[in-house]
Amino acid sequence: MRELNLDRLRTLVTIAELGSFAEAARVLHLAAPTVSLHVADLEAQVGAPLLLRKRGEVRTTGVGEALVQRAQRLLADADETLALVQRQVQGLAGRVRLGASTGAIAHLLPQALEVLGQQHPGIDVQVAVLTSQDTMARLAGGTLDVGLVALPQSPAPGVRVVPWRRDPVMAFVPAQWQSPTRATPHWLARQPLILNDKGTSLSRLTSEWFALAGEQPTARIQLNYNDAIKSLVAAGYGATLLPHEALDAAQTNPRVRMLALRPALWRPLAIAHHAGAIEKATQHVLDVLWQQRQA
Repeated sequence: MRELNLDRLRTLVTIAELGSFAEAARVLHLAAPTVSLHVADLEAQVGAPLLLRKRGEVRTTGVGEALVQRAQRLLADADETLALVQRQVQGLAGRVRLGASTGAIAHLLPQALEVLGQQHPGIDVQVAVLTSQDTMARLAGGTLDVGLVALPQSPAPGVRVVPWRRDPVMAFVPAQWQSPTRATPHWLARQPLILNDKGTSLSRLTSEWFALAGEQPTARIQLNYNDAIKSLVAAGYGATLLPHEALDAAQTNPRVRMLALRPALWRPLAIAHHAGAIEKATQHVLDVLWQQRQA
């Protein structure tokens, strides 16, 4: 059996509601023969009469009434679906899939999401905790819309990477330690260290910083969750190297001290997104993120 045509169902429902072929034609802006053709086509599909015409009145048959009731629900669902899609096209609603590291999610995203919620409350951002490498792979595969990634990144097909902000990398040390004003690679290499997992962008960045000074320290423990690392630092378990991001909780923790590095080290971040046409909901997210840009 052929699928039911929504236009023909709408014609049937309108006739049933108005009780007139002529009125239905006028309301639907259709020619009278077209209205009759729609009904005839539906009746041929169903295999039974749907409307009774008596003394200028039009009434539904039992089969016609059952079809009209179902059609009203189908048409309401279709109208609602179209309205929802149009809201997404207009950027008034939509779902945006975003990937970022734990540090970016904890310290950089909250303010951006707060602003987005105020400006575009109909947009839902789904956040996934991912490494930069995984974020790039999922952007290329079409399962993410936006990513916050560390630089540099290898080119990925269909993905555009734009420098966004850079944050200074700091040494986080237990407050009770006797420490210098600035942390050097030589001093840190002789301390117990808690560092990011190997393979992460931050691990590569800090390893290069140590290597330029001829140091290759071994971490006491490796994690990929910055807040857990800071908790271990506060407990006196060791020192770490992490980006100093806006509103960092370590600033208010009396058991953790932050030291500037000598030489200085910066963690550059970029916004990655699809290189082609961008949906309006995604563009709104990108616009809000750009407001958080920091040189």
